[in-house]
Amino acid sequence: MPTFKKRVNFYLSEEGIQIQEILRTMALDEKYNTVSSYSANTESYPDNLIPFVNKHMDYLNAHPTTDPQHYLSNLRLMCRIK
Repeated sequence: MPTFKKRVNFYLSEEGIQIQEILRTMALDEKYNTVSSYSANTESYPDNLIPFVNKHMDYLNAHPTTDPQHYLSNLRLMCRIK
């Protein structure tokens, strides 16, 4: 059974930078629910709140087989305030 590794330098890659910009735009847009969510990592997030952009960038970094365009499309649908 193959094991998948995290993307190397995903945050610094061209794709990662573009995705981060899209997530930032979503976070600033009032049409989307992008509130911070709970994180148990108190070293990185002392207030136990992980920002929207960080949460989804971490997910995409940890799951390299996920298609980022489909992920963002689904995220837009799920976060849209109706």
